[in-house]
Amino acid sequence: MRPVPGENTAPRHRSSAPVVLQVAATPAFPALVLRPWRMEDVAALVEVSRDPALRRWVSSAVGDDADGARWVRAQQRGWATGERFGFAVLEAQPGPVREQLVGNVVLKGVASGRPAAEVGYWTAAHARGRGVASRALEALTGWAFDAFEADGLERLELLHQVDNPASCRVAQKSRYDFDTLLPAAPPSFPRDGHLHIRRAGT
Repeated sequence: MRPVPGENTAPRHRSSAPVVLQVAATPAFPALVLRPWRMEDVAALVEVSRDPALRRWVSSAVGDDADGARWVRAQQRGWATGERFGFAVLEAQPGPVREQLVGNVVLKGVASGRPAAEVGYWTAAHARGRGVASRALEALTGWAFDAFEADGLERLELLHQVDNPASCRVAQKSRYDFDTLLPAAPPSFPRDGHLHIRRAGT
């Protein structure tokens, strides 16, 4: 599909229903649910954002409820425009609190006729080591190609700084092959980085 100049070329997901992705439980880890962020997530978002390791890697720091509300509204605007699709990653829990926030995955830079889009993710400190990022990224990847391959999406790109080996392991585990060493681009990308790519059908 060739974009028309001056037209909003961001593809919209074809269903009007909210997108909810399910990741089955494994013998070792509970099931995951991926769904669009809601305002009810703000308190949990602020709590997990207190982690110094997470604050080191994310571009938008969330320090209080006001920051959290702004961040969630930004995710909701992304869904409304069809340009950015952020999912809260929730882990199934026993008892009255059925789900706990454990991470975030996002698809961004989607546009009709554009062959590439970018994925990103983070995991809450209390959930690291449980395969949250790789399992959620696999679900996001499958959905992205299913939803947007007809609009021209051919590959997904994953970027991380060279001093983030945990993110590199997630990329490799999720079959995002290393492609290029990228030069630093301060302030948002202060160090050299790795570009990993996964192509449709792989």
